Amino acid sequence: NRLWRMQKEYPLGADDVVLQKTPTTFDVSVWELFWPLLVGARLHLARPGGHLDRRYLVDTILAEQVTTLHFVPSMLQLFVEEPRLAQCRSLRRVICSGEALPLALQQRFAQACGAPLHNLYGPTEAAVDVSYWACCDEPGQSSVPIGHPISNTQLYVLDEDLQPVPVGVAGELYIGGVNLARGYHGRPELTAERFVPDPHALEPGAR
Repeated sequence: NRLWRMQKEYPLGADDVVLQKTPTTFDVSVWELFWPLLVGARLHLARPGGHLDRRYLVDTILAEQVTTLHFVPSMLQLFVEEPRLAQCRSLRRVICSGEALPLALQQRFAQACGAPLHNLYGPTEAAVDVSYWACCDEPGQSSVPIGHPISNTQLYVLDEDLQPVPVGVAGELYIGGVNLARGYHGRPELTAERFVPDPHALEPGAR
């Protein structure tokens, strides 16, 4: 579900090149590796530790004509400081997740690079990401939203009784749907505490 949702939202073609630079101990590496291979795009593997070297990344983007890559915001902050970023005209989409994306960084990236920036959000208890937002500079904007739920996924803001709160009222974010994990491995008590029945789902047994 997660991979095909990526393809629906950000279609890759045979002329796309995805830079795989996330260590495989992190969940983002899953879509970096498998998304391009599912649809016939090209995959380029960065050298070990290359994700920490902004000059190497720019060299690789230019040499391989990379169109798609991912950053956590703290690494994007370093990347936008690279003077040659404006030369990376092959970029078609830059995806950001893993940390809160500061509005000032979104704006700085837009000034330094012409590629669209996308903010994705997802906790460990889900398959990589559960929401997406196409970054844009809107009047009066004070933060970068986490956006809308991806396909076959529900996001609720609920009160302590698991009832929806009105717009503008603080609540807790709950996630449902196929992108939700099944629980914590070897932790049945914690799973029962955190993965609760979904009172708003249409299908029985949803959590």
